[in-house]
Amino acid sequence: MNKLIPVFILTGIVISVLVFTYVETGVSTSKPIYDTGFTYYDIEIIQNILSQQNISVSAPTAITDSTITQYCLFFDSGKSKTVDYCTTTAISDSNGNPLGNINIGGDTVSPVMAIANLETSTLESNHDDVIAVFEAVIETLVCDCWDESGEYESISAWINAAHDFYIDSGNRNVKSKIDNLGDAKISLEITSNDDSVLQTLIILK
Repeated sequence: MNKLIPVFILTGIVISVLVFTYVETGVSTSKPIYDTGFTYYDIEIIQNILSQQNISVSAPTAITDSTITQYCLFFDSGKSKTVDYCTTTAISDSNGNPLGNINIGGDTVSPVMAIANLETSTLESNHDDVIAVFEAVIETLVCDCWDESGEYESISAWINAAHDFYIDSGNRNVKSKIDNLGDAKISLEITSNDDSVLQTLIILK
């Protein structure tokens, strides 16, 4: 049975921080963030991509009660923020075991944030599935333009670098950021729980 995983966002007080920042130059615009970037319908693209890798993503369900602050809370510029509307989908591996959720939120018309929250018993568990989910989310909601980032040859290389840092730091909490790739803010947070590891990919418009 799939479960909804609360989001535990690391704030400025982080034991270990791994930061990779990529800056693109260009002409800034004043177009509202609700009018740009990904939409709620993009979850269908993610579903189709992951189904080809035997990863199941359920139909989105709206979170309408007070728990919205548990599942669609995020930090931007050091300030905690929530949204008025949030949808969640449950992710399962090829054996039907729950992996986590993809939560997308904003107002009822357009989202401003997306969170892929995956929980595994160890960092090595379901490694290929974790990579596949994060790749599908980034390439669908941000852009298929990772080669513009420069330092890491692929999304998987970036994720693996964060994994290595987490292990080398003695399994302390890690946060890795990418700024302004495809006009989005991207971060990956790895958090230790008592009997599991939580990996959270956050995308902000």
